[in-house]
Amino acid sequence: MAKVEIYTTAFCPYCSRAKLLLGRKGVGFTEYDAPNGSPERQDAIRRSGGRTTVPQIFIGDQAIGGCDDLFALDRAGKLDALLQAG
Repeated sequence: MAKVEIYTTAFCPYCSRAKLLLGRKGVGFTEYDAPNGSPERQDAIRRSGGRTTVPQIFIGDQAIGGCDDLFALDRAGKLDALLQAG
């Protein structure tokens, strides 16, 4: 299974939805608390190519994007293959 990382903030409904989807799929992930101005948020922005919103999700070293991007990959039938790679 590929390494999954997710940068989140407290009380973020999109972060919660993304984590629920990963949980339903039985995917373990590393979560980073990334409030505005934190080093973790700066890391997420750098790794994602400048995206400033949360969540920012990474599968392996690939920036997936946010919650909507994660769900779009799942609807397209591409998420499971990404998760199995690695």
